[in-house]
Amino acid sequence: MLKKLFSKLHSDEVRKEKEYEIKFTGDIDETVQSINNIVGESDDIIQRDFLIGKKIRATLFFVDGLCDSASIEQDVIRPLIYFTDVKRYDQKDFLTYLQEEVVTISELTTETSLEKAMLPFLSGETILIIDGIKELILFETRQFNERSISEPESEIVVRGPRDGFVETLHTNILQIRRRIRDPNLTVQFGALGRRAKSDFALLYIKGVTNQRYIDEMRYRISCVDTDQVVETGTLEQLIEDNVLTVFPQMLRTERPDKTVAALMSGQVVVLHDGSPFSLMAPITFHMLFRSPEDYYDRWQISSFTRLLRYLAAFLAMFLPAIYIAMVSYHQGMLPTLMAISIAGSREGVPFPGFIEAIVMEITIELLREAGVRLPRAVGQTIGIVGGLVIGDAAVRAGIVSPIMVIVVALTAIASFAIPAYNVTIAFRLLRFLMMLSAATLGLYGIVIVYIFINIHLVGLRSFGTYYTSPFAPYRYSEWLDMFIRAPLSLMNKRFPELKPEDKNKSG
Repeated sequence: MLKKLFSKLHSDEVRKEKEYEIKFTGDIDETVQSINNIVGESDDIIQRDFLIGKKIRATLFFVDGLCDSASIEQDVIRPLIYFTDVKRYDQKDFLTYLQEEVVTISELTTETSLEKAMLPFLSGETILIIDGIKELILFETRQFNERSISEPESEIVVRGPRDGFVETLHTNILQIRRRIRDPNLTVQFGALGRRAKSDFALLYIKGVTNQRYIDEMRYRISCVDTDQVVETGTLEQLIEDNVLTVFPQMLRTERPDKTVAALMSGQVVVLHDGSPFSLMAPITFHMLFRSPEDYYDRWQISSFTRLLRYLAAFLAMFLPAIYIAMVSYHQGMLPTLMAISIAGSREGVPFPGFIEAIVMEITIELLREAGVRLPRAVGQTIGIVGGLVIGDAAVRAGIVSPIMVIVVALTAIASFAIPAYNVTIAFRLLRFLMMLSAATLGLYGIVIVYIFINIHLVGLRSFGTYYTSPFAPYRYSEWLDMFIRAPLSLMNKRFPELKPEDKNKSG
């Protein structure tokens, strides 16, 4: 268990847990009172008193809604009420006898302190207290209410599996287990948050994933000191290397097949209960441009689409800035006919190129954000109709030029061609910086900012891994899965930058 591996807890958490460290004397009234002192004011905590074999006092505690009440009734209470061999009560192996001969629930554990029992109890397990027994008995009675497995909406592929992660941790682990039937696939559980204590799972393949990355992930998660971790996005921000950069240092996905590919490559995966997204680390910059279907189609098709994504990334970040630089400073670099055409389209526009571009880019961002927040059918309509109406009206009113509308529309389309949404956001933010630099210094400003971005990327790390590898450090032999995707028969080695313990995928 992962929580056993994290032996050093934060001092505040240790102090909080000591409040519940109560040793039981066997007096049922005293034990029940101790539990009620902690959770007794909660109306969803159900207390059920009954007699075992009509002679021995017992009390059940469970959380309404988290537990399967039918299972508690049929598999715990009913067998105990009709239990007749009360003579076994005085024997030392009474609890073992109950587990093996009386109750019909397969998972049963005992605890000697309330502190250790509270987390599983609040996770959906049922506490049984028996008069005279100095241990709490915990039954696995959790029930899972979850949405059905469906196709991921944020990562749609033309060819590939149609199932995606859901918000239930055990279901997501099962989807991975279905695809990796290797006994070396290791799943370790733990809890996050001093108060919420939400469940998470750390996954890796023993013998493939480098032990350094496993230990590093364990250490960083153990250092998380916050009341609540609701989603993997929160966890990502708490354990990443550089909190100031706009570039993601962990890859997130709601596709099980993409997660499985990461595990097979030697990455560490984190799943969180309540989140349909997995986190994968370490990563490099070029991994953000990969799509799962790159490996399902022929290599020529995959290589072409991947090159398109790199082109889309260039357009998404540089196109408006290049337009501003050309119309403001470097008109002489344009062909004569194009320069005349652009000048004619901008005739009557009262604003300089920078203001014109900023107005249109902010309008597009507003439409994009509104489309996300509105109901799906309405959001799509707002995005399409709003873009057409506002763009046409702005051109007719002479606020922007027609070519500016084309530039902004092409930039928006290009930004959607990148598979990783979090890197798309980074390009969107950097686009405004590029536009400002172009308005200030023209192409020289664009080049200067581009150089500084590259310096930043070269210095960036993801769990100690070089973010720009295999560009820097330069490794030509690793370019088989970079700008192009080579035939699978040639890609028989795992990515060396991840330092896998087993370097060979085949042969």
